[in-house]
Formats: sequence, C-alpha cells, structure tokens
Amino acid sequence: MESRLHGDAVKTEGRRIPARSARRSSRSPAEIDSSIPRNILLIEDSLALASLMKARLTTVGGANVTHCQTLKEADELIASQQFVFAITGLSLPDAKGDDILQHLENAGLPAMVFTAKQDSHAQSHYVELRLLDYVVKEDLSSVDRVSMAAARILDNILIKVLVVDDTRSARTPIVDALRRQNFTVLEAKSGGEALELLEEHTDIELLITDYHMPDMDGYQLVRKVRQSLPSDQLRIIGVTSSTDRLLSSLFLKAGASDFVHRPILPEEFQCRIDNNVETLKQIKRLRYFAERDQLTDLPNRRYFFEAATKLMNEDTEKGIESAFALLDIDHFKKINDTHGHEAGDETLRTLARCMENLIARTPHLIGRLGGEEFAIYMHGLSKQEAHDWCDTMRAEIAEMTIKTRETTLKITASIGVADVQPHEPLDNQLNAADQLLYMAKNSGRNRVFSEMSFVS
Repeated sequence: MESRLHGDAVKTEGRRIPARSARRSSRSPAEIDSSIPRNILLIEDSLALASLMKARLTTVGGANVTHCQTLKEADELIASQQFVFAITGLSLPDAKGDDILQHLENAGLPAMVFTAKQDSHAQSHYVELRLLDYVVKEDLSSVDRVSMAAARILDNILIKVLVVDDTRSARTPIVDALRRQNFTVLEAKSGGEALELLEEHTDIELLITDYHMPDMDGYQLVRKVRQSLPSDQLRIIGVTSSTDRLLSSLFLKAGASDFVHRPILPEEFQCRIDNNVETLKQIKRLRYFAERDQLTDLPNRRYFFEAATKLMNEDTEKGIESAFALLDIDHFKKINDTHGHEAGDETLRTLARCMENLIARTPHLIGRLGGEEFAIYMHGLSKQEAHDWCDTMRAEIAEMTIKTRETTLKITASIGVADVQPHEPLDNQLNAADQLLYMAKNSGRNRVFSEMSFVS
C-alpha cells in the first residue's frame, strides 16, 4: 500500500496538483459521523418486520428511522420532515407497485424497494423508476442486506465525486444518478477544468471521465492525475461510447480503476461505483489501523515520523516557524507498580483524549512514540507561542482526573520544547526536545522547558 504522504505535488502543463496533505487525519472505521443527515422513512405495513428493520438500520447504519404503514401517512411525514430517502414495499394498504414509487418520485424522495416478491416490472423499469436499490425479502438475511445498502447510501455523502465530460447531455444522467445515491458531485467540461477542480478540492475520491474531450482525452487525463494521486487515494472510472473495445485496456494501463461502455446499464454502473467506493473504505480501514497506536488510538510512532518529516519540510520551505515537543508522564512507573497495568493503560488513554481535545482545532500533529512518551509537532508557532501552548497543555493534564476500576488518580507531565532548525533531520530535532525534557524532569517535573526558559 502506498502511504498517503505519496510524493510531492506534480506540475502538469503549468498546473500543480497537490499531493494529499499529511494533516488529514483518518476517521475511525467504527465511528459514525453525527454531522451528516441520516433520516430514513420506512414505509412498511408489517409492524413486526418494521420493528426488526428499525433495529438493524439503527445498528448497522446509525440511521434515524421514522416508520409509517400507509402512503397517506408517508405524505404527512414527507411534508413535515426531511428524509435522505425512503425504504418501501410494493404493496401497501392504500397503494400498489408503480403508484407508490411514482408518488415518492413526485415528492422528490428517492426510494429503495424492499419487497416480498420479485417484481419483474419494477426491475425491468429500474431506470425509469430511478430506484436506489431493489432487495427481495427472501429470508432474515435480506434485512441485513437492505440495512447495509441503506448505510452505504447514507455514507455516500462523505464521498466527493468528479464527473468529467464535455457534453452536458452525456454528463447529466451520471451526475443525477450519483446525486440520487447521495454522493457529493462536482462537474467538469474538460480535462483542464478537471485538473483545476482536483487541485482545489483535495478531498475528491472518485473521478469518472469520458474518453473524447476537446483539450485532452480521458487517457491523457488519467495519466496526468496518476502522477500525483495513486489509486489508494483516488479511484478513476473511464467511460466511452466508442465501439473500440481496446479503449478499456488503454484506460486501465494508464491507471484507471475501472471502465464502462455506453450505453450505461444503471444497475451495472451502480455496482461498479459501489465496488470502487468499498475499495476506498477498505483501504481507509487498513491505513487507519496501520497508522494508529492500538492502546490510545493516537497516531503511532511510524506515522508521526513520516507525517512530521513531511510537514516540517513543507514549513521550512515556506519559512513558517514550527516546533517539536516531547511529553513524558511523571512517575508513570509508580502508577503501574502501585495500581497495576490496567490503571497505567487507563492513564495513557485519558491523557491521549485530553491531548486530542487540545489539538482538535489546531494544525498541530500528535503521536505516541512508546511507553509514556508522546511527541507533538506545532505548526506556525514561534518559540514563545510554542512554550506557552505546551504550558497550557501541562496545566490541563495536571487538572485531569483519571478514573480506574479501583481508584481515582491525578498525574503531571514534563515537556521539552525545541523550535525547528531548518535543514536538520527529524532525529536531531527530537533529540533537542529530549534534552530539554530531561532538564524539565531534573528541575522538579510538572514543567515545560524550552529555549525561552533561559531568557531572563
């Protein structure tokens, strides 16, 4: 797997596509983002099934489910509440089949069908009815399938997609389908415009590009993009209406992740989109666990060294002041010896949460180097500012209360702060901070030592 610190920005015909920033932190795979809309309308006349589905939708997708039994009740709810989409059967007490789906379409609410029987008409008119998905109630596992599909659609809003095609009539159906699936979508009319958007929106994770375009073809665009953005950061799907079947291999060799021919089959296209998004999610999960300290959930030593080196070099090149700090818990061995290793582990976890809260709204980087030692890279702070910021952290730590199974603990920490010396390797920078940490401990602990400590 390539690191997300892949390479430097690459110039492409005067345009610079930046590599993804090291400051972008991974979100825990188990964490559900409470800031995004997760309201689903469930239209189901069976109370028992509705109860089961609500439980699974809440557990699997963190959905907020509102249930009703009839289309009339659904109308009243749609008029008073905002929903991302609806899950409905095709047989309700007051409506059947297409009437239900057309009603929801007229109300502007995308629909996922969860029905007791295979409806060949609904499936054959998948495009016309603009369904999000179609799941048959075969057994209890089908509830899990619809719940997972719902969770996927809810989370799609976190995925930013760029669609590139010079023809609006060809671009619009793809954009509309993606937006119905709850993706955040950007559009470009040319390869050059696509490169500009990729530079501006560094969180784009899926690129869908046509082959024939006026300024550069899709093959050339893919090659330029791949110079700076590898497939573990950006998935690319090529599209063409050409009958030349060799274009698919051309795209794939250039670095595309997938390829489809027009006319596009909506269900196949959705599956390809879903598969590429799932690949991105799996990569994020693997990267997250590779970069995280298992006990504290902070960035681990390896990730901190890689990311801090990149950030330090960037800041040095731009003339931005920055500093390193090393933090060590005072008398940590005594905690383990007196209260046991569980108390020691809880101390580390509580300290990590405190430090994360302090850096949450800053551009700084934190990591656990091992044992009770933590490192901090402080971006954009002068010598005095870095000293003062660390002293604020030291005071916050001293105020913490650590609750263990058997007792309540208080701790203090010593911190050494060294401002970054241009063109010095990371090891030298941390060694300087370590020397100052040693002085802080020798001077009585629970204090910050930096160059400012020697200024009278």
